[in-house]
Amino acid sequence: MSDAAQLTITEVRAAAEAVKAAIDRHLQAVSSSTEPGDPVVVHAYEELAAAAIAYDQILYEVYDEVTPFEIPGDDAGSGYQGPEHPEAISVLIRRDYLIADPKRLRAQAERVDESLAPAEGAEGEVTAAIGVLFGEYEPDEIAARAEEFGLEEGDSTLWVSAAEPSDPGEWLPEPFDGADPELLICRFDVSEVYDDELDEL
Repeated sequence: MSDAAQLTITEVRAAAEAVKAAIDRHLQAVSSSTEPGDPVVVHAYEELAAAAIAYDQILYEVYDEVTPFEIPGDDAGSGYQGPEHPEAISVLIRRDYLIADPKRLRAQAERVDESLAPAEGAEGEVTAAIGVLFGEYEPDEIAARAEEFGLEEGDSTLWVSAAEPSDPGEWLPEPFDGADPELLICRFDVSEVYDDELDEL
């Protein structure tokens, strides 16, 4: 193997390590945050996005392969009609899960809330268990431990949109009415459909 080829492979590995480190920093920032719009979380998010883009680019250059993540480029916001310098942003996240193991879901909830007495029957009250788990754990932790909670991850998407500054509680009655595609700055999608498309190549 030539020195040039070895150097290139080393660069790919370095880019991969940078993504791993950025994920760790982002998770640490998110799990330590106590306020919405925490600048530490925003900075960690931007670092993670930049590291993912760099890795995706060098992976394609060296191996002609891509990651299963959609990392928007400069043209991703071509339909953006919002202000050039927004005063605020809104981050909307959707994650879908299949309830793969209702028994495990219920058992995990009972460990968290002792008042949730073991239910008769095979599955018990799944809706009550969901309320307990999502009330106890942050969404990122549930995503990381989905299998442990009896869940199977489905598609997910994250939208970052321009927004107007709002007063506390102002938009809570209708939190998703502001999902305007024309205000979308960038989005990140994760789906098995990307893996299926790659398998067909």
